[in-house]
Amino acid sequence: MLDIKFIRENKQIVQEGAKKKFIDIDIGKLIALDDERLKQLKEVEDLRSEVNRVSNDISRNQDMALKTQLIEEMRTVKEDIKQKEEKLRATMEEWHKIMLQVPNVPDISVPNGKSEEENIEVRAWGEKPVFDFTPKDHVAILENLDLADFERGTKVSGFRGYFMKNDGALLFFALWQYFLDYFVSQGYTPMIVPSLVRKEALIGTGYLPQGKDDLYKTQDEEYLAGTAEVAMMSYFSGEVLSKKLLPMKFIAFSPCFRREAGSHGKDVKGIIRVHEFFKLEQVLLCEASHEESVKLHEEITNHTEHLMQELKIPYRVVANCGGDIGLGQVKKYDLETWMPSQNKYRETHSSSYFHDFQTRRLNIKYKDEDGKSKYAHSLNNTACATSRLPVAILENYQQADGTVKIPEVLKKYMGNREFIK
Repeated sequence: MLDIKFIRENKQIVQEGAKKKFIDIDIGKLIALDDERLKQLKEVEDLRSEVNRVSNDISRNQDMALKTQLIEEMRTVKEDIKQKEEKLRATMEEWHKIMLQVPNVPDISVPNGKSEEENIEVRAWGEKPVFDFTPKDHVAILENLDLADFERGTKVSGFRGYFMKNDGALLFFALWQYFLDYFVSQGYTPMIVPSLVRKEALIGTGYLPQGKDDLYKTQDEEYLAGTAEVAMMSYFSGEVLSKKLLPMKFIAFSPCFRREAGSHGKDVKGIIRVHEFFKLEQVLLCEASHEESVKLHEEITNHTEHLMQELKIPYRVVANCGGDIGLGQVKKYDLETWMPSQNKYRETHSSSYFHDFQTRRLNIKYKDEDGKSKYAHSLNNTACATSRLPVAILENYQQADGTVKIPEVLKKYMGNREFIK
């Protein structure tokens, strides 16, 4: 959420930012509504002040007739206050609803464009594998090596259900441990966080109300989150942090749930697009500094690149265009990994910074050296999402005899073996 004062003082910038993100919102209407909100609020506060003043007069006055008269007058005023409060409440609800729809202003370096096809490649790494045989897709590899069971997955879990088994399950565990070991060595605090969260946590991180169609909702009005970012950010909601602890860096693990609304015809086979998966997520809080956010954004992206290079998997980094970044993001990179069976890169990691968009919603502050409270800045980046990353490993490391070579850095987590076979 943006500060209404910032919106009022930068109306054109905010409107242009929404246009760049292809979000339809009338900032002029919001400001007019805010004027009405402030007017109604003043009327209520003035009447409350009048009631307080007269109440003091009544308590001090010895004239019973005058007391009775003042009490009767205040009864009328209180009724007026009640009516105006109802009107103010309705105005506040509409104001808050629109405020939640105001997007963050994208950085000037964010490319123009409407969809992921217009994202700009920043850099690429690695040599794409050249096979002297026809490479299989990950579904065939998983089934041929008995690494997954899709038929029983569908029977038990429904559409896009799956079981990982044998070395398929061990590959997942190996990746989680490999990534976890690295981030702990970099000073990150490991966390296992809940996926079942309250509505406020999703509003606070910007996934509601816009993303409601992609969320699973329980009968108890709670939700299953699609990323550990939701719970990890909400961990500090309503708190004032010590500045000396910033930046705070977490590597958070959780199951993740996504309905994949609108994606019924995409990636219907395999484990690229599923309803339930697991993920390690980088989540950071830092001081309210654009320069610090930019620096850390590059840092968390570099962490992931380092690990992908250690895995020796070809990838590229793209700067997401305005139409392909979320409501709260100031800037976003996608790391896209080479998928041989599709002959193209597919997104496996997303790295973003938000300034105080999330922390303002969640009320996460720290005190500066002068004692002034400020909203912290937040960032996040995928560390390891299973199952897209295992897909890349299986396809890029497949051998002519149908086996899969285990990446060197994962061998110690898989019994020091050379191959999955």
